Amino acid sequence: MLSPPDSRAWSVAALLAFLAETLNQRVGACTVEGEIASFTRAASGHCYFSLKDAEGQAALLRVALFRRAASQLRFAPQDGQRVRVRGRLALYEPRGELQFIADSLELAGAGALFEQFLRLKAQLEREGLFDPSRKRELPAFPRAIGVITSASGAALHDVCTTLARRSPQVEVIVYPSLVQGAEAPAALLRALALAQQRQEVDLLLLVRGGGSMEDLWAFNDPELVRAVAASHLPIVCGVGHETDVTLCDLAADLRAPTPTAAAELAAPAREKLLRELARWQQRLGDCVQRHLDSLGQRLDRAALRLARPRLEAPRRRLDQAEGRLRAALERRLDGAHQVLPARALRLRSAGHQRLDALHHRLERAAARLEALNPQRVLERGFAWLDDGQGQPITQTTQLHSGQAVRARLADGEAALRVEQVTPQAPQAELGF
Repeated sequence: MLSPPDSRAWSVAALLAFLAETLNQRVGACTVEGEIASFTRAASGHCYFSLKDAEGQAALLRVALFRRAASQLRFAPQDGQRVRVRGRLALYEPRGELQFIADSLELAGAGALFEQFLRLKAQLEREGLFDPSRKRELPAFPRAIGVITSASGAALHDVCTTLARRSPQVEVIVYPSLVQGAEAPAALLRALALAQQRQEVDLLLLVRGGGSMEDLWAFNDPELVRAVAASHLPIVCGVGHETDVTLCDLAADLRAPTPTAAAELAAPAREKLLRELARWQQRLGDCVQRHLDSLGQRLDRAALRLARPRLEAPRRRLDQAEGRLRAALERRLDGAHQVLPARALRLRSAGHQRLDALHHRLERAAARLEALNPQRVLERGFAWLDDGQGQPITQTTQLHSGQAVRARLADGEAALRVEQVTPQAPQAELGF
């Protein structure tokens, strides 16, 4: 065993070795109870955390739980848990730090901070602040998004980077605030009130990066939780990492596991919106084209009716009427001839005269109908002009140089282009 230091000067390594051996001999194996803080698990499997005094004293002990002991744990250590640690004190000589090498770790009941969290949660839950029915839907297409966080924190950088990449059309307005420490709740309340007073955003992101339960405690402040629940602006809360839960998370309209996830949930991806718009544009174009095709078919049928003779039906009705009239007269004349031969002859003669007169009237009517047939007009050398869409052209004021028109002739159509327009003098008249 090394002797205690004397008046001679010790080297740093010798002094630390003396202290380490003294601790090992004087203290040996022991059990210590406290509250876990800043728990981390390295890639090697070793676990490191600090053990805070369970009675609230300003005392902190660093603990190392190596992989072999960590593999035998029956629970997942988390910040705020009250635990009993069995092990020994040691001195980490490369840094001259006192640490506790844990051989075993077991729960000793919830830590004081965690117990306070549970009490606050139960109280605010009774007030209805966490009721899912009071949560609101986020706006589908926000114009501007407000961010309440530290102006120098990594959370703000993550949110702005995500929104710039995902939704560059959305304006981002920052309401800076403290997010840790005794003054953080009041600062967060002021930032939330300012955002609602200005009314310049469509929703708010309440975010900060990860940390211990003590680091995130400002987001468990009862007044802040009540303000989040009462906000007239929808709020997405993304505080800490995925495993961290605060009371503001439970009161917000939507909880995000991280600040980056909060930004992704708040605004839709621009590329997705553009693809959706393109799909609707295609569908609308198809509907318009189908409607135009239907109207074009109706126009073609109307043009065919205009160019085709329409006298068949009137002529057929005239022929049928003439036949019925002749048959009726013949029956009447035959009956009269059997009774009064002389009178029957006179009646037959008069009937034929009347029938001939009616026939002449029918012929004149047919001639008038034939004169009204548009096809006959076209056969006399005239043409029907329209603007290509079925609208007739009857005046030179409807024409201009270079205009495309369509001419319908007796035996077909011709596509024409106007080279010159010469209006007729008002006093001149065409003589036919």
